[in-house]
Amino acid sequence: MNDKTNPPASGSQPNKKSNDGLLIVYTGDGKGKTTAALGMALRAAGYHWRIAIVQFIKGSWKYGELESLKRLAPEVELHVAGSGFVGIVDDKLPLEEHKKAAGEAFRLTLEIVSKGEHQLVILDELNVAIDLKLLEIEQLMEMLDNKPAKMNIVITGRSADKTLIDRADLVTEMREIKHPYQKGILAKKGIDF
Repeated sequence: MNDKTNPPASGSQPNKKSNDGLLIVYTGDGKGKTTAALGMALRAAGYHWRIAIVQFIKGSWKYGELESLKRLAPEVELHVAGSGFVGIVDDKLPLEEHKKAAGEAFRLTLEIVSKGEHQLVILDELNVAIDLKLLEIEQLMEMLDNKPAKMNIVITGRSADKTLIDRADLVTEMREIKHPYQKGILAKKGIDF
């Protein structure tokens, strides 16, 4: 029996070396994408990895992870780079402001990746920024072409581009089956933010 933890069967040729970094995508309409990525950051911090998290889109609300991640410094650094959710909830900003924030977040990402000092880089809600055309998928593909081989990249957000899905080593789709909002229950502190 050859499970996923065993090496490939003889004669098969893996595309990557076992010590190369992975490209991981958490997408879908269900909740838990950022939570899964933050869980990975928590695990990696336990091994004293250097972790950078860049949050695209999010930015105008106070999230619990903003405080808890401070406790994991210096291994974990969080950059809240978005201008808030685009076109929903309490967004009153013009689309150009969101594009500018996404561009600045991506420039920060390029700087982090090019330095090669982190074993794990999490790009939270980047899929949404690409889907909303705040950034272009080609920009991301170019960055991935030039990242350090051993760096692991995690990208979250609904509506992941097919090009990214095809390129990724691991893709998990979160699918909503039930949501408290359907019963009129609003987002809860410590659970949703």
